[in-house]
Amino acid sequence: MQALVQRELILGSSSVYRRELLARLRLAFRVQSPDIDETPLPGEAPAGVALRLALAKARVIANRNPQAVVIGSDQVADLDGVALGKPGTHLRAVAQLQQMRGRTVVFQTAVAVVCLETAFEASSLAAVKVQFRDLSDGEIEHYLRAETPYDCAGSAKSEGLGIALLTRIDSDDPTALVGLPLIRTAQMLRAAGIPLLGPPA
Repeated sequence: MQALVQRELILGSSSVYRRELLARLRLAFRVQSPDIDETPLPGEAPAGVALRLALAKARVIANRNPQAVVIGSDQVADLDGVALGKPGTHLRAVAQLQQMRGRTVVFQTAVAVVCLETAFEASSLAAVKVQFRDLSDGEIEHYLRAETPYDCAGSAKSEGLGIALLTRIDSDDPTALVGLPLIRTAQMLRAAGIPLLGPPA
């Protein structure tokens, strides 16, 4: 039986949230920032944006490291078909949360795994349906001053105080809302030849 090649694992992301999530799998990995243009294409649906960018991030890093297994991920908040990305500023975050209060938002979180040397490429989309409370302007200000979630899609940092913004979360991959769907990631890593629970018996 041929021995498994131990391939380097690279997370193609500058997100500290994704780094913390991937660390839960107890795999050795390093991080590289893909530095790509994340602007949606004209008429592109939020789910399509997330999938395209997750693959683009993984491919950019894989081109630099063809022997490695590379993970790329992206998240877009989908409000009735309109993509809400990272706000970047306080004023944009206020506007996003005012738009979302009392409404259901779907956080489209995509993950891709690529290895050029083995010609492996897979991607998947985890949709998380979130119901927001009918937030007051004062609650929005308090939350934003406490969390400063300006690097989070839709300004919603659910792993912190942002959970108080919500009344319900529906998902089949619970870590997807934070930024990396670990169930899907684990499935694709196994398919790419990286065992998570030791070699098969």
